[in-house]
Amino acid sequence: MSERNLLLTAVKAADDKRAEQIVALNMKGISLIADYFVICHGNSDKQVQAIAKEMREKAEELGYSVKRMEGFDEARWILVDFGDVVAHVFHRDERSYYNLERLWGDAPLENIQSELNQ
Repeated sequence: MSERNLLLTAVKAADDKRAEQIVALNMKGISLIADYFVICHGNSDKQVQAIAKEMREKAEELGYSVKRMEGFDEARWILVDFGDVVAHVFHRDERSYYNLERLWGDAPLENIQSELNQ
């Protein structure tokens, strides 16, 4: 499966757990870390953990492995590293503080609306 399918799997998993303001950035040619970043947030520690856990479970169901998951216990900013796709799941308060969308402002947005409207 392609990294685009992995991206859409992570986006759909976040949406299934009611993540808010889901954004996907195309990092190709901008960052050596990953091809795509997914950025979203939840409104409580439990929701943030549920979003990250759902992303991991849905990806593993499709045969992808999570290379690393950091910040799960604190649930303020959970980084889920799938390799080509890195998901940043924030607590609402932390998202505005770190503002990754502005930091990576030169990265084009991916059209994920079709995945969110299903």
